[in-house]
This record gives sequence, structure tokens and C-alpha cells, in this order.
Amino acid sequence: MTTTVSAPVAARAGRPVLTQIVLRFSIIYFGLLCLLLTYIPFALLGILGRWIREYPGPWNMPITDPVTGPVGRAVFGVDAQLHQDSGAGDQTAVWVLVFCLLVVAATGAAVWTAVDRRPVPARALAWFSLFLRLALGGQMIGFGFAKLIPTQMPAPGLAQLLRPYGEMSPASVLWLQVGSSYPYEMALGGVEVVAGLLLFVSRTAVLGAALTLASTAQILLLNMTFDIPEKLLAAHLLLISVFLLAPYLRRLTDVFARDRACAPLTQPALFTDARKNRVAIWVVAALGLWVALGSGYDRWVVWHEQSGAASPKSALYGIWEVRDFTIDGQPIPPLTTDETRWQRLVFDDPQEAAYQRMNGELVPAHAHFRPDGQVELTSMNAIGAVDPGPPFATLSSEKPTPDRLLLRGTLHDRPITITLERKDPDTFTLRSRGFHWVQDYVYFR
Repeated sequence: MTTTVSAPVAARAGRPVLTQIVLRFSIIYFGLLCLLLTYIPFALLGILGRWIREYPGPWNMPITDPVTGPVGRAVFGVDAQLHQDSGAGDQTAVWVLVFCLLVVAATGAAVWTAVDRRPVPARALAWFSLFLRLALGGQMIGFGFAKLIPTQMPAPGLAQLLRPYGEMSPASVLWLQVGSSYPYEMALGGVEVVAGLLLFVSRTAVLGAALTLASTAQILLLNMTFDIPEKLLAAHLLLISVFLLAPYLRRLTDVFARDRACAPLTQPALFTDARKNRVAIWVVAALGLWVALGSGYDRWVVWHEQSGAASPKSALYGIWEVRDFTIDGQPIPPLTTDETRWQRLVFDDPQEAAYQRMNGELVPAHAHFRPDGQVELTSMNAIGAVDPGPPFATLSSEKPTPDRLLLRGTLHDRPITITLERKDPDTFTLRSRGFHWVQDYVYFR
């Protein structure tokens, strides 16, 4: 809990002009990046962040569109409007935003250097390092709790249990692989939470930055190799970790590579007054606990909404295998070449359904259960949005037994009757295999 300006900042302030230019560029670039990626400030709001996100305001709007839109069209000839219905972080608009930030940071660093040749003040670097610690720590805690309370990568849904492995995208393979083992997902999240919390404590901030560097390097590798659309965010979190570790690189090398002693890895002081520095240390640590409380509460709510005992399920929940399929009073044989007959019908979430064609193709649909007991199935497009047209099927349901379902109604305006039987999801090896301490042979299926 030292209150003097640490050696790293003091030494950094007297480095060559090139280093000063890099520092100025980093301050402008990372500062704007953290402020414009709104989920980073939201993490620091703790429990309030969940309420504010739901309240209409400017944070619900893509504030960068007035810039990225014209720049995208003029420079790259692309549409760079942010798609708010997408959770992807590698959208065209984000890439254009990064280009704009690079231009602004390079221009700003050049002007700053031309106007003021003095080194970047040590106190300013201390405050900026603290800002990056808070932004990085808040992001890691948020990401970590999304796995520690396993909601980011849920277990495979009923329809996903039926999808052939070869038809899955690399992103789905990664998501379902992690979601298939909650202990593994929770362990990944625990590392990220610990790394984030360490960044909020002055004595452990360097350790937190090192652990975050290793964690974000793994995240970036997975995002690159499994085509996860968060490559930009992962890369920037890694670069921020590198920036925070850079002042301590020589001393860390002495300890881990050269077997030499080094001076304490202290954080730069924010004030000249010792009492104010002690207060600042405790305030930052308390902020870390506040962020953890908010992230934990947010994920706990999501967990209960998605997977809790009271989480909503479809009224016809289950995997239903078609036994008889009749159209216009004529039974349709189960031929793999038939494009009309269904092989299975799946109901999972309250408004989601999927039917499997005879060739194995799974087709998602929106399910609307009407007050009169009938269910309407409507087509969905490639991004999961409901098509504006009328439903392709309107069906009434009857369950003679808990494991038997009878559907009557219309399919593409033709009368239809379907008899189905429930398939137990626990008969799938992925769900029934379990854990074994002793295995004489590797179990592959």
C-alpha cells in the first residue's frame, strides 16, 4: 500500500520520444474504446446496470452509427450500421469503428506530441492505468460470472441433440462442447472472475493482469479457431493486459526467467497525500466487490429464467417421434425422399419448435399457443426472426397418454393428422454417459 510514485511510471515518463508517442496513442485509443463499448461501463454499475439497460435511453441506441455509417460507405464501400438484433462483436460496424479509433488516436498522438514535448505526466498515467484496470476487471468479472453461473453456454437443447455433428458450425461445436459440462464451464468462469477481482486490488493488480493475459489469450485462440464473432473484443482485452504489464516486464523476467530478485511490483500512486491513496485503494477494492455482486446477481436471474425449476417450458415439451403421418386422409409412408412428411417434432422453449424432415434436416419454427389450445407454427429466417407471413401449420393437440401425442389441423392449408411418441432425452449418450473414475478402454461413440 505504498503512497509514492512507483518506479515503473517514473521510469516510463523519461523514456524516448517513440515510447511517449505510443503512450499518447494508447491513452486516446484505449480510452475511447472502453467508453464506446457500452457493456464495459455497464459492468461497473453493478446491480444498477441490469435496471439501466432495460430502461429506454441513449444507451439503447447505436451512438456510433452517425460516424461508422458514412465512413464505411466512403472509405470501404460497405454498410456499417450496427445490427442491434445481433450479439456478434465482429460486425462490419465494429471493424469500421476500430478503423476510426485508430485514425483518431494516431492523429491525436501526433498533435499531442507536436504541441507538448514533455513526457506524459506520471500522475496521468497512474489514473489511466487505474481506468484500464477497472474496465478490464469489470469485463472479466462479467464474462466470468456468465460461465461460473453457467448461462453463457447452456447445455444442448432438445433439437441440438438431434443435429448431426457434421452439420454444426465450428461456433456451435465449441458452445455445445463447453455447455455439455457445467463443471468445466464453471471452472473457466472461476478463473476469469478471480482474474478480474485481482485487478481491483492494488497489491494483486499485476497478478490479475498476468492471469487476464493468459485467459484472454486462450479466449482469442478459441475465437479465432472456432470462428466466434468476438475476436476484436478478445484481442483488445489481451492488448490492455499487455499495456498494464508492460511497466513490470523487466522485473517479471528477472523473477521467472533469470532467477533474480526484483523490487516490489507496486501500483503508481494516484495522489500525493498518503491518506487519500489509502482511501483510493479501499474504494477501488469495494468497487470490485460491487461489480462482482452485480454480475453475480444478473447471471443468477438469467439462470433461473433459463434453467431454474420454474423456468418456462413449452406446453408440449419434448422430442416427439412421428409414428403416423396423414395428409388429406392418405397415410404418408416414411420415405427418406419424401419432402412433406416429418420424422420428428421438437418443442423446447415456450415459443420455439423444430420439425425434422425425413432426410434429417432440422427446420426451426416459432410456436404460438393460442388460448383455444391450438398451436400455430410459423417459419423463421436464417437469423432466427419470425417471418411476417401466416403460419404454415395450425394444430390442435391431444395426449391420450403422457408419452403419446395426437395432432390434428392443417399443414400448408391441407388437413393433417399426426400421431407421435415421446423420446426420452436421457437416452442420448451425451446425457446418460456420466462420469467414470475407472475405464479400462476409452469410450468413443
